[in-house]
Amino acid sequence: MDLDERGLEQERQLVERAKRDPEAFGLLYERHYDSVYNYVLRRTGHVQTAQDIVSETFFIALRSLGKFKWQGVPFSAWLYRIAINELAGHFRRGRAKTVSLEALREEGFEPLADSDVEREALACQEEIDRYLEYHAVRKAVNDLPERYQDVVALRFFAGKQVAEIGVILGKPVGTVKSLLHRGIERLRQTLTQARQGATFSEASTYVEKGRGLHGD
Repeated sequence: MDLDERGLEQERQLVERAKRDPEAFGLLYERHYDSVYNYVLRRTGHVQTAQDIVSETFFIALRSLGKFKWQGVPFSAWLYRIAINELAGHFRRGRAKTVSLEALREEGFEPLADSDVEREALACQEEIDRYLEYHAVRKAVNDLPERYQDVVALRFFAGKQVAEIGVILGKPVGTVKSLLHRGIERLRQTLTQARQGATFSEASTYVEKGRGLHGD
């Protein structure tokens, strides 16, 4: 969430209130849940896992709020930092979700009416292809060396600008740009290799577009 000077001051006041008033923390939760959840979902590719990680993220934030010191940047930067730490723990534990039609159903996909079997089959295949293309990008990001994962994921999956990524990760803008550039190149190479055995046209387009995204 981009905030101007007035918005930052209002958020600072809300954060200070939240240290004493659970209802104020509830407002912070409502304001930031969707963006943090969407980011975590794109990193994990699994609804229940994302919900668990985000719940833990906000629980940690609530428990640690008394020690939180306002530094003139959006509160969401701190939440993303916590979520990134929780994601790191999740990936270290090696939990993975296999790709299947049942997984698609869990993500909200439902086949079309039985009256048109051919149409249903085509729609199902298209949905699977899209899921696999997305899965290929997500897996490739998660397989990047650790120093590249967070900057690339924040750029692609959270839509953060370079300056915002720097705030979240505590890195200079120049460092973020360098990591992002190298990470995107590695990602493109990985997906190019993957395409030798399967078609990931959407994934390739996604990354090619990303090559122009590492500016401010």
